[in-house]
Amino acid sequence: MQLALDSISKRVGAQTWLYDMGLVLQSNAVTVLLGATQAGKTSLMRIMAGLDTPTAGKVTVDGVDVTGMPVRERNVAMVYQQFINYPSMKVFDNIASPLKLRGDKDIDARVRELAGRLHIDMFLDRYPAELSGGQQQRVALARALAKGAPLMLLDEPLVNLDYKLREELREELTQLFAAGQSTVVYATTEPGEALLLGGYTAVLDEGRLLQYGPTAEVFHAPNSLSVARAFSDPPMNLIPATPLPQGVRLQGGRDLAIPLPAGSAAGALTVGVRASALRVHAHPGDVSVSGVVELAEISGSDTFVHAHTPWGELVAQLTGVHYFELGTSITLHLDPAQAYVFGADERLVWAPARHLAVQGGR
Repeated sequence: MQLALDSISKRVGAQTWLYDMGLVLQSNAVTVLLGATQAGKTSLMRIMAGLDTPTAGKVTVDGVDVTGMPVRERNVAMVYQQFINYPSMKVFDNIASPLKLRGDKDIDARVRELAGRLHIDMFLDRYPAELSGGQQQRVALARALAKGAPLMLLDEPLVNLDYKLREELREELTQLFAAGQSTVVYATTEPGEALLLGGYTAVLDEGRLLQYGPTAEVFHAPNSLSVARAFSDPPMNLIPATPLPQGVRLQGGRDLAIPLPAGSAAGALTVGVRASALRVHAHPGDVSVSGVVELAEISGSDTFVHAHTPWGELVAQLTGVHYFELGTSITLHLDPAQAYVFGADERLVWAPARHLAVQGGR
């Protein structure tokens, strides 16, 4: 199934919730809607589902205009942040409900298969209220998968779960979506979730579609500072810079030898450095900067170090557990090939992925 949005927009009173945008979803693949709260993700999904009608533009499914067609007349499965299940039905019947409506055979086998894949097969005889939040969300997901709809919409389905449950379900969903035949739209505020799910990503910001494409491509080559900010967690380090004939000069006096495209380096520049690109051990060709540790925090298997440097406040994401005393000196190292460069208009001028592509083609 191919869902297409043709120049749609959405206004509510004097407010514009979605600005004019066009988007053609990749069929039978996962598209992640990535953006902060109030970026427009839910508004866009409601239009896709038929819960709302765009103020302008149209929605088509396989070339057929379905703008204004109510959701009850569309074959859509939806999963929300809240755990929406039928409270008077046991888990088995919750999952079986779309199968019964469709008149399917072998309902028992299908329900048990889905429950097993989502690790809730031991709860089939319980009511939703007897389950934890994570278990209830698994029931809602199983029911959506049982529906077998060609379009599945998931609006931040894991946001209310604890960290461990989110990690488990993300991995399971990735496998479930890969094995399915649905066009999946998944809304999230978390870049890591988009990277794990893969597929395609549409980056939204304040009702505007900033970029859409294969997830890895959008991550490695964000077309603007706004996309880079949305697709970086922790936030990308941004360093003021000026152009040089052979590259750029960072605030604080360090030069990076980056072969910028001709005519692209007029005016002030911003160099973007992902936290994971900074390290404490030097490699040949690295550019280094000294600073003072302001904060060091361990999260999972990574250590995040915040340092005050001549380049500004930097955050380094180091693999493994490291200990730093606050106020001590630290030297951070950067391979210039891992730096992004954005122009005065905040559009992308240079990305590491482009550099690597050129290197690989030689």
